[in-house]
Formats: sequence, structure tokens, C-alpha cells
Amino acid sequence: MNSARLFLLLLAGWVQISASRAATPVSANDNWMTTTVAQGLVHPWGLAFLPDGRMLVTERPGRLRIVTPGGALSAPVAGVPGVYASGQGGLLDVALDPKFADNRLVYLSYAEAGRDGLAGTAVARAKLVETGGKASLGALQVIFRQQAKVDGGAHFGSRLVFARDGTLFITLGERYQRDRAQDLGTHLGKVVRIHADGSVPADNPFITRQGALPEIWSYGHRNPQGAALNPANGRLWTVEHGARGGDEINIPQAGANYGWPVITYGRDYSGFKIGEGTAKPGMQQPVYYWDPSIAPSGMAFYTGNRHPDWRGSLFIGALKDAMLVRLTLSGDRVVAEERLLQQEKHRIRDVRQGPDGWIYLLTDEDDGKILRLQHR
Repeated sequence: MNSARLFLLLLAGWVQISASRAATPVSANDNWMTTTVAQGLVHPWGLAFLPDGRMLVTERPGRLRIVTPGGALSAPVAGVPGVYASGQGGLLDVALDPKFADNRLVYLSYAEAGRDGLAGTAVARAKLVETGGKASLGALQVIFRQQAKVDGGAHFGSRLVFARDGTLFITLGERYQRDRAQDLGTHLGKVVRIHADGSVPADNPFITRQGALPEIWSYGHRNPQGAALNPANGRLWTVEHGARGGDEINIPQAGANYGWPVITYGRDYSGFKIGEGTAKPGMQQPVYYWDPSIAPSGMAFYTGNRHPDWRGSLFIGALKDAMLVRLTLSGDRVVAEERLLQQEKHRIRDVRQGPDGWIYLLTDEDDGKILRLQHR
């Protein structure tokens, strides 16, 4: 884009001044390492800490396990819903109800099979029951189903994040059906917001718009596989895969359009152009983007005391580039990028801060691991 065109777009309010390309990264491979907390997990996808320090971990083939702080894996938890375990599909994220200590409710996102080989993202909740050394899910209830189910095993999303008001955000990929990310009559390529029981909040942005699905919070997303609340203000941040370039960090706002596939900083895997360019009236710019892609998945803001210099940083796992990215923030702007653990070559699927203040990682591998980040 030439400077005159960019000036006109900024003057019209068509692009956000806060958008920025990935900063020149600094590597810090000599200072940090990981220790293995647990291993033997098959493509673990999501992790949630229980109040007693144990971990709930999903495995993409369809298993949920409890892992002790010492790394012992339980037998698979009984009662997990059946999943469409194909391609990128399977059992995906896990989250605890904000009132878990009282109600023991656990939330799972997963690829759900439909008729004729079709599939879509779904979310279920159930009570975690532990008796006699065995764990199961009781009174399981499906609270959300992506409309519509489609063919293929790509781009399911999907992260689960509870907002401060108790509503639940679900990030949803466009299932590799690009144009439908702009269609408010489907959930493909959207962030949705529901109550914990699956009902629709009355203040959702499209609840009164004819032809729009009322669960939709924002749209024009490609495949957001990381999401977290910014502890400074409680706003949702997401990170999503671009195509060949164009991985994005966004702060999804109610009713906003994030452009895919009309605008993007990436290109098709063939090398051809996608859409109309990098900006268009009515479409939001990312806070930050990568070109070339790093294949981001998993996101966590750090608030702990184990790494005081990192407090307030945003951590993102990378699959293709097999590393952990630390971003330094100034308000809603990314001002520096540091790349960690490149020498370990792990495909990092999820990033979580533990109750002990350490950073924990899941590796997307046949022999998947839970790792803890620490000084050498």
C-alpha cells in the first residue's frame, strides 16, 4: 500500500493505528529451558488447573485425563462425548466453570460428527465426579453446536474463555470455507458468546438482526486457536492462523468484522493473492501480525511472581516454528517480541500459567508432554 493510500485510510478511520507487523524478534535460547512434568499424552490440546494443583488435559483422539503435579496420568475420564477425530478435529479445549469449587462443572470443546461425514465444533459441560479413585463426567449437556456442520477436518478453532461477567467466549474456525466467515447466518469463522448454560446474552450485538445468529460476538476470523482475557481490563484477546503469512492477534469487539477473507496480510498457499488487500472500510486491523507465519496456538497473559520481569507479557505457542513467543505490551500495542525455546523444537499447542506462578506448555506430538518453563 502506498503512503498516500494509507494516509487516506487512516483519515477515514478505516484502519487502526495500533496495527503492527511482527517486530524484529530477539532470541533468548541460552537462558531458558523446560522440564518435563508429564509425558505419554497423544496430541494434548487443552489444559486447565484444578483447585488442588492437578491438571485436566485433553488428548485430541478423544481422551480427558487428570495429571498430578508429579506427572502421574490417570486412566481416561469416563463419560467424554464422542469426537470426530480426523485431521485437526478431536477433543480440543477444556475449561473450569468460574464456580467450579461449588458446582464441579467442566466445559469441553470438540469436533462433533454429523450425518454424511460432516462435522463441526461443539461445546459440552458436565460435572466432574471422583469416587473410588476413578473419575467420570456426569449429567453431560451439549450447550453449543456450530452451525453448520461441513465436510473436512480443518479449522475447528476452538478455545474456551470465561469473561468476568460469567459469559463464555468460544472461538470458531471457518472450517476452510473462507467466504462463510463473512456470513452472519453461520457460526463459521466467528467468536461467539453464550451464557454458561448455552442461552444467549441479551446484549449480544446481533441478537435482533434478522438473518444473523444471535450467539455471534465478532466475525471475519480464520482459525483462532488461542484466546485469553487481558487481566489489566478483562478484554478478550485472540490469536489466529493466517494462510501463508497473516497470523493475527485481535481484540474482538462486539459486532466487529475482522476481515477474513476479504482483507489479510497473508497469501494463499499457492502464492496467489487472497481477497482485496490489507484494509477495507468497516473491517478491523489486527493488533499484531506475523509474515511469515509462525502457526500460533495457545495464549496466556503472565501475572505471576516466578518471572517478575515478564509480568504483563503475553505468551503464545507456535506450532510450525516450534517455539514460545513472548510479547511485551504497552496498553493494547505490542512493542517487542522475544522468541524462546527454539533449540528444543517442540510444537507448542497450549500455554497456561499455573497456580504456582510457573508457565506450563503442552506439546502437540504423538508422545505429547506437559512442560514447565524455568531458568537454566
